[in-house]
Amino acid sequence: MTIYKAPVEDVSFLLNDVFQIDKYNNLPGFADASLDVREAIIDEAAKLSEEVLHPINGVGDIEGCTRHDDGRVTTPKGFKDAWKQLGEGGWLGLVGPTQYGGQGLPVTLAQPVNEFMMSANMAFSMYPGLTQGAMAALLVHGNDEQKKTFVPNMIAGKWTGTMNLTEPQCGTDLGLMRTKAVKQADGTYKITGTKIFISGGEQDLSDNIVHLVLARIEGAPAGIKGVSLFVVSKMKLNADGSLGGPNGVSCGSIEHKMGIHGNSTCVLNFDNAVGTLVGEENKGMAAMFVMMNEARLGVGVQGLAQSEVAYQNAAAYAKDRLQGRSLTGVKSPDKAADPIIVHPDIRRTLMTIRAFNEAARALVVWTSLKSDLAHRSSDPKERQEADDHMGLLTPVVKGMLTDVGFANAVAAQQVYGGHGYIQETGVEQFVRDARISMIYEGANGIQALDLVGRKLPKDGGRALTAFFNEVTAFAKDNAADESMKAFLGPLNAAVQDLQKATMWLMQNGLKNPDNAGAASTDYLHLLGLVTLGYMWAKMAKVAQDKLANSGEQPYLKSKLVTGKFFMERMLPETALRLTRIQTGAGSMMELPADAF
Repeated sequence: MTIYKAPVEDVSFLLNDVFQIDKYNNLPGFADASLDVREAIIDEAAKLSEEVLHPINGVGDIEGCTRHDDGRVTTPKGFKDAWKQLGEGGWLGLVGPTQYGGQGLPVTLAQPVNEFMMSANMAFSMYPGLTQGAMAALLVHGNDEQKKTFVPNMIAGKWTGTMNLTEPQCGTDLGLMRTKAVKQADGTYKITGTKIFISGGEQDLSDNIVHLVLARIEGAPAGIKGVSLFVVSKMKLNADGSLGGPNGVSCGSIEHKMGIHGNSTCVLNFDNAVGTLVGEENKGMAAMFVMMNEARLGVGVQGLAQSEVAYQNAAAYAKDRLQGRSLTGVKSPDKAADPIIVHPDIRRTLMTIRAFNEAARALVVWTSLKSDLAHRSSDPKERQEADDHMGLLTPVVKGMLTDVGFANAVAAQQVYGGHGYIQETGVEQFVRDARISMIYEGANGIQALDLVGRKLPKDGGRALTAFFNEVTAFAKDNAADESMKAFLGPLNAAVQDLQKATMWLMQNGLKNPDNAGAASTDYLHLLGLVTLGYMWAKMAKVAQDKLANSGEQPYLKSKLVTGKFFMERMLPETALRLTRIQTGAGSMMELPADAF
């Protein structure tokens, strides 16, 4: 049986001290998230995650979902009751508009809640995650009737949501899709086609499922420019909003996957299912991108979440498992051997995971705050700057946090030795669950290409310039602080590596696009490392100041030690990434295809 303890103290430190979200009480919803409200929500989310969701994580993995002959799908034991508690507790509506039954609270508060739930039970957390993403798309692009019909029921947990993009013949290249939409006399559309890999596509948690479906209207232009978005209810809707009979949506099968067994990943068949257009004809990708961007940030949090729960279990095991003696002398003379936590290589593994987790959590909170500013600020300049930040760092949050999150789950498994490879300890589930996060919602190679090919040059590089300016200004403002030298020296060196890499791409990427493609993943991780380094510098500054004012605080001292480890042993990786980038695409692209 695995363990999980929500990092409540770390979240409180970020919200209250590092990012001081009370300063944003001028934004809608922030004044409602006062300190006592924040503490109550975070504490209750921790309790729900630890006591309800985590105990059914292993059960969900072993049992999985079952498709019955009539197309129904049942979820693992305990999932229905957990879903009921989620709906009744108002967790699905934390950020939902109050006019539809939501609480209108900031995303900055909701993302830590999401992290807790994802650490506790990643497969289960995908059901509310997709539902919230579908709500976001409808709230931005849906008409009033669609919002009134679907959003209150989704907030209440009565209905769930999905997104339907992928088809057997197309994944990333959605211009190849074949699902068709035929317009009817009453303005509705008949949707016909097959979608695959649909998370939560059929289940027994909710009375109805709201499918957001990409399809091509008859006669629409070829390629991505001819794709529209539709909302298709699993059940037909009567005039009074009550549920009628089936609406031509059926589950053909569920996928047998490496991990996330508790989430039903379905093949969905649409057979003249009635749907309504969301937004404008042939503008489906713009509407779906609202949901995809929400999902990409959520998937990035999944990487952090699996890294966190894997770390907690590995650390507990390392303190308990006896093996060998310390290199510097016996530490547990009353025992046959010392616990493996005494060994430097075990410490290296655990510190590496921990230092990443704490910086990644700060990055998630920072990016969530920018999301709130982009959507809630009345200042156009502030909204633009926040939107620039989101565009630049969303690929990093999704790509780097999931790449490293998976690697950290593997590293945590290594701490267990042979015991990590068997199901009994439970750590191998974290490895299997974490693996999908690198693939879905745009595989990480696509995230890297998006960053280098689109996000960097957008608006003349405005977003990256603003990022450089912010980080260098922070370093300059704190340069005279002796206690910050251990953080600012490595950060400045890493920023220089990022600047050199950016310049190299500017000079060589346009000349030969393969150079940009070959550099893309290393550039994403280089930018990610600098961003995490900046997060550590910000956290260190606050921790130093609090210690100077309040004296002994073990949490803050641990924070500084962990931050110094990151700066000394992890941030210097930027030099390696720079060297790789500067080699170009030569040897990577030289072999003919048939030589592979």
